[in-house]
Order: sequence, then C-alpha cells, then structure tokens
Amino acid sequence: MPSSETDRAISVTLPDGAALELPAGATGADAAAAIGPGLAKAALAIRVGDEIRDLARPLGDGEAIQIVTRKSGDDYLWVMRHSAAHVLAEAVQAIVPGAKLGFGPPIADGFYYDFDLPRPLTDEDFPAIEAEIRRIVSEKAPFERTVMSIEEARGFFADRGDEYKVDQVEELGRQGEVEVSIYRQNDFVDLCRGGHVHHTGEIGAVKLTSLAGAYWRGDERNPQLTRLYATAFPTSKELDAHLERLEQARARDHRRLGRDMELFHFDDAGPGFPFFLPKGMRIIREVEGAVREELERMGYEEIATPTILSDELWRKSGHWDHYRENMYLTEVDGQGFAVKPMNCPGACLVYRSTRRSYRELPLRLAEFGHVHRHELSGVLHGLFRVRAFTQDDAHVFCRPDQIQDEVVAILEMIDRFYARFGFDRVLLGLATRPEKATGDAATWEHAEAALRAALGDREYVVKEGDGAFYGPKIDFQVTDTMGRLWQLGTCQLDFFMPERFDLSYQTAEDTQARPVLIHRAITGSIERFLGILIEDTGGDFPLWLAPVQARVLPIADRHADHAEAVRGALVAAGLRAEVDARAESVGKRIRDGELAKIPYLLVVGDKEQAGDAAALRGRHGADEGTMPVGDVVDLLVARARA
Repeated sequence: MPSSETDRAISVTLPDGAALELPAGATGADAAAAIGPGLAKAALAIRVGDEIRDLARPLGDGEAIQIVTRKSGDDYLWVMRHSAAHVLAEAVQAIVPGAKLGFGPPIADGFYYDFDLPRPLTDEDFPAIEAEIRRIVSEKAPFERTVMSIEEARGFFADRGDEYKVDQVEELGRQGEVEVSIYRQNDFVDLCRGGHVHHTGEIGAVKLTSLAGAYWRGDERNPQLTRLYATAFPTSKELDAHLERLEQARARDHRRLGRDMELFHFDDAGPGFPFFLPKGMRIIREVEGAVREELERMGYEEIATPTILSDELWRKSGHWDHYRENMYLTEVDGQGFAVKPMNCPGACLVYRSTRRSYRELPLRLAEFGHVHRHELSGVLHGLFRVRAFTQDDAHVFCRPDQIQDEVVAILEMIDRFYARFGFDRVLLGLATRPEKATGDAATWEHAEAALRAALGDREYVVKEGDGAFYGPKIDFQVTDTMGRLWQLGTCQLDFFMPERFDLSYQTAEDTQARPVLIHRAITGSIERFLGILIEDTGGDFPLWLAPVQARVLPIADRHADHAEAVRGALVAAGLRAEVDARAESVGKRIRDGELAKIPYLLVVGDKEQAGDAAALRGRHGADEGTMPVGDVVDLLVARARA
C-alpha cells in the first residue's frame, strides 16, 4: 500500500519554537528556502542541536534547527574558520610542495591544520604562508561540494598519495558511512563534512599563531605531524583585539611565571609530573587550608587511602572497563595492581570498613588524594594537563531523602570558596547520561531529577551526554580577569558504586538499605587550580596567598642585623618574609622585588635601625612611609586577614 503524503513529511523546530513541515529527505538548504528566499541566499550552514552541519545534509524528523548566516555570531566564526583552515592547507601546499594533509578543524578562538611535511616548518615561513592566504582570499574562489562513495573516495585520495585522507575515509567506512563529501576551492581538494562560506573572499583577517607537534589520531605510536595553529576574524580590527588578548595571556602564562617566580618546574626525568618548589608549596598549602576551613565548617572527616590498589578493585568499581587505557598498571607478588586514577573506590572501602547506621548519615569523607593518569605526551600542558595531581576530593554517603540538602550545601560551599579567590561569577552545567554509561535509564532519570531539584531556580545549562559513566553531575565554571572560562569543581551523583561495593546502612526499622554516593571536588585538582590562579592574577597574588608576603632590604651591611630582626618579627606574627641582603644597589633590589611580585618591601637604614622601624613600600611603588616595626607587623597581619 503506497505511503500517504503525511507519512513522507518531517517536522523540524525553528529557534522560536515554531514547527516547519518539510518533505522527507529535505536538507538544510531546503529548510532555509522554505523560510524565505533572503535566508536561502544568506545561509552558510545549519545548526542541528549541538552540531553545525553542511546545508546539503538531510534533516531528521523532530530535529531543532537554526540557519547559520554571517549574523550568527560564534556559529558564523566556526564556519568561516573552517573555511580558513582549507585555505591555510592550500597555502602550505603551495609554499611547501609535498605537504600531506591530516586533520584541520575549527577550535576555540581559531583553527589548526596537521601536516606531514618534507621539511620542518618554522616561524620564518609564516609571512610567506600568510601572503599566500591573502592571495587565495582575493581570488574569491567558490567552495564546491562533491559526494563520493567510500570506495570512490578511497581510490581518489590513494591516487593523489594522500594516505592520511585514505585512512580517514576507511575509518568513516568502518563507522558505517556509505558516502563522503569532498570540498574543492581552486585546485585544492579536501575530505570534509562542511559547512563553508560561499567563496574564499568571505574569509576575514587570518593570522598564524604557533607551531606544535601532534601524533596522527593522537596516538604516540603513529607518525608525528606538524600542527599549525591560526585564527581568523571578520575584520582586521577584531583580529588585532584578539591578538592583544593573546599577548596579555602570554604575559600571564603560568608556565613562564611558575619558572620566573620559582613555584614549580618540570624535568625530563618525569614528563608530565610537576616538581613543586618551596614557594609553590606555600601557595598550595594556603589553598588546601582554605579547603580545610570549609571541610571543618561543613562537618567533613578527612581520610587517606592507598596510592596502589589491586586490579580486582578497579574491575569492581567499573574503572577497569571505562578507564583502563589511562591507568598505570603494575604487579606485586604475582598479583595485578593499578596506581589509582581516582579516589572513590578507596573511600568506598573506608565506608565498608565498619557497619553503618542511618544515624551516621550523611557521612562526609574528604581526601587530598594524589592520583595518576596516563595522558598522551602531545596533550600535556603545564599544570593544566599533567600525569599526576592532587584532587581535593570528598565522598558523601547519604540516604536518598538527604540528597537535595547535601547538594544544596555543596553548591553554597563552592560559592563561598570561589568568592574567596575572586571568582564571583560561577556558571553551572548539568551533565546527563553519556553513551557509555553504567546502569539502567530509570536510575539515571532519578539521579538527574535529584540534581535538578537541588539546583532549584539557579541558572544552569544542560550538557547532554557529558556525565560520568556512573552518574550525572553538576560542573562548575568560573570566569577569570581576562574573561576566560575555567572548569573547576564537580558534584556527581552515584547510585552505582554503592551497588558494586555492596554498601549498606542499618535503617530505623532495623533493615539494610543502600546509601547514595555524592562525589565532590571544589578545585578539581590543586595543581590545575594553582595554574589558573597564576594566570588570573598574573602572579600578583593577594597578600594572604602570596608565597613571600614581605621582603626586607637592608641599605648597607651594617643594617643586616636589624633587617633580620624585622624579618623575625614578621615571621613570628605568621607572615611569610625574607631578607634580600645582596651586594646590589637598593634601587635594583627594589626593582627585583617588584618583578618578583612581592606585595611589600621594607627598607631599613640608619634612621630605621635607630628607631626600631622600617620604611614600608607597597606593590607597584606605593610608598607608605616609615613606621615602627610593631605597627608594620600589625598592619600587614590585618591586611592578610582582610
């Protein structure tokens, strides 16, 4: 029996909530044309949910769509930069004949392209490549789309000697694709899903930014390619403003400041494993102290669990199936062990170490747990991506009726903590069930509903499919002084690990019930949080957090004893102070103190020594005059506590 016209129709949802009826098989271009001829002409791509697609791809029934034009903000930038990546690749092949193409996607604030090159690329090549990009842009060459079958595309790229594109085509075939799209501008051809601007002339101002190495498909067993980073903006003015922000970011780079301020360093003896120096540890101890203040305020008990535990434990927890490739494995006495990548199984064993009653719940167990995760060398990045770090973890075991109150308390605690460090705007995200999840859908729905209830009328975004494998979570992002977003804490609800570890408590009715587990971290990791603080402050830490709060400068050798006495008074009051008695001029030592970002410099000479005083100089040259040492100590103590 033939299908009716209704059976062949689909319905998509427009941004204003209205439904748009289209014939089955309709594309994004068809949707734009159905809305209006002006939009059809202006359309560049189409957003479908969280994905930007080529206009030629068919739409599915019930999808939410939004046509992308030059007025679409970030979506337009994504499409324009995607097109710029193709032009970059064409330019590199013109400047470096024989360059082979890897991946070239848009990313935050720009795009990159990976190349297998017959010769090394350096910064000195940038002007020639940029000039070639400008030439290609001036040609206004159209982006032309062609569709090929998997077999046709494999043969096409094989004939061109593009083995990386052949590998991509074969991978798409293994994923079930039967055809692929190819884009051409001039004589340049690339495998690509789209979308793109109409022609190269619609690409704005382009700037190459940096070079890096990258393994093909992120696997260190594969060839290492050259990754060329770039960015593009609609106008030169916007590009210049972005480059200025980048310059500010470079000046605040935590890796450089960490070295210059003697906070931490890395060594080839342990790639990806940070070495913290005394001054860096002073900041870390202050951060941990701030966390502990909240722990005590909220009734947490602190524990410590082993670094290495049997692989059977990780099989039971589920990490073996979901996280094994990121774990360091070893063997002891013929038994398999793993270095812990997470602290939660250890906390479960602590809970299980004795019988529990409903009267003990909620049981809040906190741990500064040192964990290890195998990260590929290509993604290591200072303190932001390391192979060993300390989580300010906590695991709250509670009854189901206590979930909402506990999550609300965690939200309030995190608000207080972030505000203490100057992060007063917190963005919340509710991450829901991922594709590889443990447990049934009904349990996940119950868990997600519990977190929604705790969030109440707070503003948050839903991050579909971004939850942990064992439960949904609330993620916390903060904005720094440069407007950058940082992912910090998390609050994760877990119904599954208590089941796996057979955790229970005795109810008021003298029966056994299963507790709910809430995983909670405030900083995410102490190391990454330190890196964020360095970049947020530019190393100009607030007085209470500064690794050295005051430095005493004796004018001459005869003032050295008085300088040590002043330092002793500061230290006795709980301040972190040192003496700089180098054989340099006072002016140079003052400049060095300012470069080292010491909050206060105390200069002592004949007059100060005679009057048991010190001349106080604040950061950035603020002269506060000479005052008795006791007054200086009282003033700095009060300011450190403010």
